[in-house]
Amino acid sequence: MSDASSPKIVIVGAGPAGIRAAAVLVEAGLHPMVIDEGNRAGGQIYRRPPDGFVRTPGQLYGSEAAKARSLHELFDRLAKEGRLTHCAASSVIAAQEGRLHVLGEDGVQLVNYDRLILATGASDRVAPVPGWQSAGVYSLGAAQIALKAQGVALGRRIVLIGSGPLLTLVGAQLVKAGADVVAVLDTSPWRQQMRGFRGLAARPLVALRGLALRARLGDRYHAGVTLELIEVDEQGVTAMRWRDTGGRERVTPCDMIGMGWHLRAETHLADLAGCAFAYDEQWRQWLPKTDEMGRAGNGVYLAGDGVRLLGADGAEIAGRLAAVACLADLGQSAPSANADLRKLARLERFARGLARAFPWPEAMARVLPDDAIVCRCENVTAGDIRQGVAFGGGEANRVKSLSRVGMGRCQG
Repeated sequence: MSDASSPKIVIVGAGPAGIRAAAVLVEAGLHPMVIDEGNRAGGQIYRRPPDGFVRTPGQLYGSEAAKARSLHELFDRLAKEGRLTHCAASSVIAAQEGRLHVLGEDGVQLVNYDRLILATGASDRVAPVPGWQSAGVYSLGAAQIALKAQGVALGRRIVLIGSGPLLTLVGAQLVKAGADVVAVLDTSPWRQQMRGFRGLAARPLVALRGLALRARLGDRYHAGVTLELIEVDEQGVTAMRWRDTGGRERVTPCDMIGMGWHLRAETHLADLAGCAFAYDEQWRQWLPKTDEMGRAGNGVYLAGDGVRLLGADGAEIAGRLAAVACLADLGQSAPSANADLRKLARLERFARGLARAFPWPEAMARVLPDDAIVCRCENVTAGDIRQGVAFGGGEANRVKSLSRVGMGRCQG
């Protein structure tokens, strides 16, 4: 197929899903364009440090170092050979049918496409805690980025709060790097965590690896905690006030807090591209609707954590499946998807186990004080939201209109 007749396929995201999708398309003789916000491919999970950085892949990625190196080398080779176009340090800021608005170093450019694969990943999911708007409070992802990209711990005495595997992972990574992690506070009780056992058994080695990371934290780790207040002064964070599983109040001095409850699928581009959404009760999120291959309609395909929160391994599989679907829809020869579909089903069971074991802390959200800030962009408090509900805002968009919650830069 000549260049002139080749369909233009654009992939947004150069993490595990985007890299694997690109590789499948290249193998089929196509030349995809890959747009990514990072300077180098790898995504958040396999984020690469600047040139000259002295930490080894083993130190950066732990047990996943071989996977990270394999993906990095694959993408770099394809780009060097000119078999794909890599638009680095670029962000898609708008999407219309067949066209993207891409902001890069040279300003905004229009990029046309025939097929679009969105591999946009996920971002931190946080829950409001009184005092969380203060200096010294970061997401778990921010703490991980600083560690991977620059070898920096964001505090001298660190407390991590939240729930889910990322909480344990970031804690273990910081400890391994020599940071002073004084407490890792998990809002999910042991009893709740055991409820996810059946799903977690779908990937026993991964579950055991998670337990090993938790063991590395030792007595820093506390399950079933109640988070009460982030204490601050004019300089920022000074302590975390919390209650242990027995109800005893504890105050842990610190100068940095990292927080996060699993991840939130990054769905803005899917929404702009016209994808349909459905509410997922397990994850408590609105997620794009696709078929098992990642087809979302209108020449758009979704892969990775931007549609299903399955982690890096699941993202690689989903990236391959999306590319296979794209090839099939173009009438080109495509590899069989059967083996990948079976693997993906097993990863789905594991992910559901995680969601059950480490749920969103709805009980904590219900008892937030009225003066607690929920929306930091617009300075909207829990009391403002409750007042909006009382005025007839029984639906999320109505509450948003009445209180301006989620109407700032981050869009909630």
